[in-house]
Amino acid sequence: MLLLILGVALWWAAHLFKRLAPDARANLGDKGKGLIAGALAVSILMMIFGYRAADGAFFWGRHPATVGINNMIMIVSLYMFSPGPSKGALFYKMRHPMLTGFLLWAVAHLLVNGDVASFILFGGLGAWALVEMAVINRAEPEWTPPVKGTIKKDVIFLVASVVLLGVIGMIHTWLGYPTFG
Repeated sequence: MLLLILGVALWWAAHLFKRLAPDARANLGDKGKGLIAGALAVSILMMIFGYRAADGAFFWGRHPATVGINNMIMIVSLYMFSPGPSKGALFYKMRHPMLTGFLLWAVAHLLVNGDVASFILFGGLGAWALVEMAVINRAEPEWTPPVKGTIKKDVIFLVASVVLLGVIGMIHTWLGYPTFG
């Protein structure tokens, strides 16, 4: 469990470093990008291995209703990760679509994973997304939304999100975590 907690903490630290210590980040120059990317890669590996090795109390599990809700939320989450919100007409005024998508991803996973390790992983990453939005808003209060796109772009990215959910579902099933029931 400690490896999982440290992985989530490293994820937070690597992402917030630029905002919380801008001078230290600036002093690193271009090599800082590589260091941050390396820290994020290490944090992901720590979270994967820590999650797979973790045990603890189990409060709820998969249920047909929560699986269906999870999958619907995941379509929205994947759409928010796509360029759709900034290139389409529906959500172009949303300031943090990717972080919102990340938060939805965390919530969706908590719906079907009710154990302590999931609370730490998905809860910790969901909380990070909320904190990251607040930190960005404080650091950069002025923001101009992109130019409004077309509904056609929204539809294209929504269809791509559905296809991507199918691919992700197959990979999850192959890894032993069936996503479609």
